[in-house]
Amino acid sequence: MDFELSDEQRDIRDTVRAFVTKEILPLEEDFLRLVREGGARLPRDEERRLRAKARAFGFWGLSTPEEYGGMALPAVTQSLINVELAKTCVPFRFGGEADNILYGADAAQQEEYLKPTIEGERLGCFALTEPGAGSDAGAISTYARRDGDDWLINGEKTFISNGDDADYAIVIALTDRDKGARHGATAFLVDREAGWTSSRISTMGSWHQPASLSFDDVRVPAGKVLGEVGGGFELAMRWVGKGRYVISAQCVGIAERCLKMAVDYAGLRETFGRKIGQNQAIQWMIADSETELEAARWLALRAAWDVDRGADARHASAMAKLFCTGMVGRVVDRALQIHGGMGYTKELPLEGWYRAVRAMRIFEGTDEVQRLILSRDLLRGHTRIGGHLA
Repeated sequence: MDFELSDEQRDIRDTVRAFVTKEILPLEEDFLRLVREGGARLPRDEERRLRAKARAFGFWGLSTPEEYGGMALPAVTQSLINVELAKTCVPFRFGGEADNILYGADAAQQEEYLKPTIEGERLGCFALTEPGAGSDAGAISTYARRDGDDWLINGEKTFISNGDDADYAIVIALTDRDKGARHGATAFLVDREAGWTSSRISTMGSWHQPASLSFDDVRVPAGKVLGEVGGGFELAMRWVGKGRYVISAQCVGIAERCLKMAVDYAGLRETFGRKIGQNQAIQWMIADSETELEAARWLALRAAWDVDRGADARHASAMAKLFCTGMVGRVVDRALQIHGGMGYTKELPLEGWYRAVRAMRIFEGTDEVQRLILSRDLLRGHTRIGGHLA
């Protein structure tokens, strides 16, 4: 059993680490100032500058197939990169990406949506969640009915990432109520100019501001169906499945940065005549954080490894997301506690992460959904205990 990274993986990770250290971390102070003033993102000119530099480095479209100008990196390598990018609170991601299900678009749709999205000329959002259908995606009620050669969409979506900025949405809507969402839902590519509206939702984590989308007889031509009529739920689950192992890697990166901050501060801060790192209470928090972080790292990489080897990664991804999202909350909490009052201020990224990571236990499937998946797989015999080592 070999836990070593390949030379290529190590080189890519180290290059990204150097990019983050040189180009992004120096922006944290200004970004935190913007947050204190009510902002939640870098200025667009700064985002474009960073993406241009990243592209010059060769980092463009980590998961995008080479035929579209991407890197087509394996999932494990992408996870290593996501760990490094998550070590800064500055919300920056390399460009050149499109939702994974967009690659199922036909030739005309690829020209209109996929390729411009990869190039950063268009911004889309994925609209599945509804006020009455979060973890239970099968309960969606947004409906599309035929009107000649077109479809008319009615309903509401909520907690949609990029929903207030996107110029088009991938909308999952019922097209056959009798079959239900799993066999009677369809994915549509819907331009904002078709008539849907959005409103931003204020959340506990100020760095992530989702939106609600409203559809009132929004007319969509038949040529805007993504995939097959009735195949929308399968596409939706493919989109959600990728999100789970990506989130797990991001949790590892945030936790690494927070633990480093805690260790550094414990070696500097003095109370009662000695460094606080000499206190057993602080040492125990650091030790617990390191242990949980290491366990989370391997769960996250294991899920990505399953993806790379073509295995069914749903079980491993559920374990990774369940553990990693809980782990990062505990590590951030301990790091904030070690920093005391300073950690509670908006001068450091800790309080922002404290709020932001709480959402990770909710979106892309709640903790309870992950537990349901894991227990069901074992009870029904779909997965053996320790099956990957059998």
